Amino acid sequence: MSRTLAQVGEFGLIDRIHEIIRDEGVALPKNTLGIGDDCAAFQPRPGYDLLITCDCMVENRHYLPQFISAHDMGRRAMTLNISDVGAMGGRPCYALISLGLRSDTLLEDVIAIYRGFLMELNPFQAFVIGGNVTKSTGANFIDITLIGEVESGKMVRRSTAKPGDVILITGYPGQSAAGLEILLQSESGKTWGDNPLITAYQCPSHRAVEGHAVAKTALANAMIDTSDGLLGDLGHICDESGVGAELYEKDLPISRALRQFAEASGGETLDWVLKESDDYELMITCNPEHVAHIRNTVTGISHTPVTEIGNITANKGGIEIVGYNGDSRRVELSGWDHFSK
Repeated sequence: MSRTLAQVGEFGLIDRIHEIIRDEGVALPKNTLGIGDDCAAFQPRPGYDLLITCDCMVENRHYLPQFISAHDMGRRAMTLNISDVGAMGGRPCYALISLGLRSDTLLEDVIAIYRGFLMELNPFQAFVIGGNVTKSTGANFIDITLIGEVESGKMVRRSTAKPGDVILITGYPGQSAAGLEILLQSESGKTWGDNPLITAYQCPSHRAVEGHAVAKTALANAMIDTSDGLLGDLGHICDESGVGAELYEKDLPISRALRQFAEASGGETLDWVLKESDDYELMITCNPEHVAHIRNTVTGISHTPVTEIGNITANKGGIEIVGYNGDSRRVELSGWDHFSK
């Protein structure tokens, strides 16, 4: 019989979390203090800069519990934090996790969430070193602080793109947003069957290994993940770098699944590719002569495609799309905004 948190209590939950981390996580290195004291402690490695990010997932805002398992919820929450570290060329090292949970939450669901965390952290030999649990009277939430490291001098930022740079994108942007739309339509009785777009939404993939490798080449001028959508995050690069951009519609990568969905649903394929979507792909800018090296670096690690989609321009803040017919039109930035909807 499944027990709720009201039945096991706070300290019963904490004890169970400690067991999972001890038994299924990687062992802490020497000179690292993890769970058990008021604070965690670790010694940074000489020659490395620390990267620190935090992100949260709130029920019914960032995820819909009816569409995702507890295990995938944990994977998803950790993935979006790992993606931030990878987008600056780093690797994750230590995670602190805070949970806000209703009393009727099942203990087995919390354990599944932690197994999802560890599934994403273990390949990096990264550790859960602390956190907090609290009772929520409304939505459940997951809040993660992730500490990573990057070799000194190898960090890649979003503020260093240069006019003349080529814009590269990994994977196929827009799939996660389409997957969510499929799930929402399924609630009204419309079914699409098994679909890789749903997987892209429920359990997205980070590109942290690829981002780390790209940073080590020292050939990328700027890099960002596409968690806010292709246009939204390209806008971040342009704003922070004081540049503009030109995209070529014919070169935008569109997966077969996304094209089929757009055709079947009557939507514009381009809208799915460009606008808000939880994809966590990498957008990279570099000198034209370095495109092949960066592409080979990424494809040498995984089968992830790297597509050249446009160029950085000196037109500060302006983003234009060149259509199939050669006509150019300015586009308005469109990305995820927590407070606009």
